[in-house]
Amino acid sequence: MTRVSGAWLRDPAAQAVFDALERGGFHAYAVGGCVRNAFFGAPVSDLDIATDATPDETTAAVTAAGLRAVPTGADHGTITVVSEGQGFEVTTFRADLETDGRRAVVRFSTDMTEDAERRDFTMNALYADRHGTVIDPLGGLADLEARRVRFVGDAGARIREDYLRTLRFFRFSAWYGDPAQGFDPDALDAIARNLEGLEGLSRERVGAELLKLLGAPDPAPAMSAMQATGALGPLLPGSDPRALAPLVHLEGERAVSPEPLRRLAALGDIDGKGLRLSKAQSRRLEMLRGGVASADDPAVLGYRHGAEAARDILLLRAALLEQPLAPAAFDAATDGAARTFPLTAKDLMPALSGPALGRALDSLEADWIASGFALNRADLLARAPKA
Repeated sequence: MTRVSGAWLRDPAAQAVFDALERGGFHAYAVGGCVRNAFFGAPVSDLDIATDATPDETTAAVTAAGLRAVPTGADHGTITVVSEGQGFEVTTFRADLETDGRRAVVRFSTDMTEDAERRDFTMNALYADRHGTVIDPLGGLADLEARRVRFVGDAGARIREDYLRTLRFFRFSAWYGDPAQGFDPDALDAIARNLEGLEGLSRERVGAELLKLLGAPDPAPAMSAMQATGALGPLLPGSDPRALAPLVHLEGERAVSPEPLRRLAALGDIDGKGLRLSKAQSRRLEMLRGGVASADDPAVLGYRHGAEAARDILLLRAALLEQPLAPAAFDAATDGAARTFPLTAKDLMPALSGPALGRALDSLEADWIASGFALNRADLLARAPKA
């Protein structure tokens, strides 16, 4: 008997939801990512609950127990139960009637196995009762123990139900798979045979899933496998993952934590807006690419962009351009980031104003940077135009 545990399950607020459903005569189980992550000892951020109660029955049971029910997705079986100020998604067991590659028409069920069969991967089709005892209707526990990412049932059918599952397969492989044993060959074959739905995916969904993949400790094997199946092109046009492995290696050498946008920049000229990244993310992506293409040395990168961004640019430059990363490069970037240009606009006023003032400041700053930050305030004022 396998059991999982953790504060997420012992939480009195969560136990109150289980108790309410069981007092109503129903069964309730933690399901999916919370069970998987608890097995690996990874953080659990959300507790999802599956039950044989219909949405109306869930609402009645939790309301009778003094909890609040919010019909956030009742048509699809989901009620959000508020317990001690926390929201828990409680979803009725379901079976798919129709799918269109993204959304499904479902019917409610009282059969856990039917519910498990509509899930994406066997490691996500695991349930646990309120005490942490794991229920495994499809043999997903063996896959979890072997760190084997495998589709539930027919891989092609699962993909056609929601084509984003192709990208999720590679994301889960990067996070939970075993690189030594590679990727499930049946899954790779099914992905290669079902590429036609990838271009129709929402760019927001692709962008969000891709950033999660790139945040894995080492996403390079998964990205290379994605390219080999033909899936990378439709999902991320113009990308090339060859620099990703060198970047991950350099990150490890320099003890730099994974950062998805840095790694996205390593894939080539990617359109951040096309991935529906936020404005801040798109600006950072452009800044990283511009820094790689510039001739700025580490200290200048630090001055222009800050120490952290300069570090990212230096890592990318070394990986993309196959250049060695000097041992003192990060220190030079940190030193540059601490520099402050000695002049302000007031120093050149009232002799200069308007556009002439801006041009003079830019020119003097360029001289100061070119001097290796050696010119002091007096040196710069001596060079300043008088009118």
